[in-house]
Amino acid sequence: MKDWLNRYFKLEEHNTTIRTEMVGGTTTFMTMSYIIFVQPAILSAAGMDKGAVMVATCVASAIATLLMGLLARYPIALAPAMGHNVFFAIIVCGIMGYSWQVALGAVFISGSIFLVLSLIGVWKSLVAAVPDSLKHSIAVGIGILIAFIGLQYGGIVVKAPPPVPGTTDILVFLGDLASKPVLLTLFGVALTAILMANKVHGAILLGILGTALLGIPLQVVAYHGICSTPPSIVPTFLKLDIAGAVQTGLISVVFIFFFLDLFDTIGTLIGVSSPAGFLRGGKLPRADKAMFSDAVGTISGALMGTSTVTSYIESASGIAQGARTGLANIFTSFLFLIALFFSPLAEMIAGSYTHNDLVLRPVIAVPLIIVGYLMMKCVILIKWDDLTEAIPSFLTIIIMPLAFSITEGIAFGFISYSILKLASGKGRHVHWIIYLFAILFIIRYLIK
Repeated sequence: MKDWLNRYFKLEEHNTTIRTEMVGGTTTFMTMSYIIFVQPAILSAAGMDKGAVMVATCVASAIATLLMGLLARYPIALAPAMGHNVFFAIIVCGIMGYSWQVALGAVFISGSIFLVLSLIGVWKSLVAAVPDSLKHSIAVGIGILIAFIGLQYGGIVVKAPPPVPGTTDILVFLGDLASKPVLLTLFGVALTAILMANKVHGAILLGILGTALLGIPLQVVAYHGICSTPPSIVPTFLKLDIAGAVQTGLISVVFIFFFLDLFDTIGTLIGVSSPAGFLRGGKLPRADKAMFSDAVGTISGALMGTSTVTSYIESASGIAQGARTGLANIFTSFLFLIALFFSPLAEMIAGSYTHNDLVLRPVIAVPLIIVGYLMMKCVILIKWDDLTEAIPSFLTIIIMPLAFSITEGIAFGFISYSILKLASGKGRHVHWIIYLFAILFIIRYLIK
């Protein structure tokens, strides 16, 4: 077995060992395993069963991570993406009013399109079509939106009280900073930030656990135990409504799911592979297999009952520990399956607390705020000295949290980018796909 692993994963060629890969894979799992607890909490807002979502999350992550390890042979793990889950539960199911079954159908369709494009290689052209500034601004906008939701979950930002007659309406307001849930959230953010500043692996997970532990004596978090048999996946298994997603005309939603998955995956693969030395002449060998693994993960996730699965930037932590091959993913995948037996812990972390008629989730607020910070770092990559790039990027970033919609942010970005480039005589440098989507977005607004 040892010889086979050495030959298949080329351990000696990559100057690594089975033990090193095991440590790297375990480190990656510790760093990204917060999604096991966050995903049920977010998707439950759409009416989905928390236990079933947790099982779907663990199994889909295990499948996709295993495929990435065996086919692409990279130590890059996959799981349901932050941002995608918020778009799924809060925007599509909440604001737009679609059922979670229909939303899962849209995820399945987007995953299927991704699968086809990964097999024929068209995704390369799509990635090249979108300018870097818009790619980075989309990531930043999603990060601010996620952080904004986290601030609301923690009670730090609340709906403003009725205005005094004759004054300007205020939409949001600072919450009660002396209340137990707000103090717990602030503690969790501070703890996680301190751990990250000291480069502690698994800082986000440890921050979640530390926040939940403190929340028990404060009676903000209800203790449910640690281990048990895995919950039933029946409430969400094969409950997706593909026909409903087609009949309701969720073209823009499918596009957003696909678009986010595509650029999340590309960005992560490049971001992780470059410092690890996986790139060859600026290209990533076996990239098609990596994209295939991502697509299968999304499809299997939709079938089982969770939102879009994609590659995780947290994989860089395992690579920093020496992981260099897909063998690390085998260990990460196994740990996702072991996590199935920790559903009481997930229930405790995902639990809500009512304060002043507000339903808060202070433990889950912590990773949302921290992930918002992590995504915000892309802002330095935007070309702020070029107004034709900067203004569309700014509009993309600012519209997402204020309109509470990823779709609207992308629409404003694409439309303004096309107009400014044409008006400044740089229109020929814009890919026709950008113009096409800009026109489609404009038509969408006109026929509303």
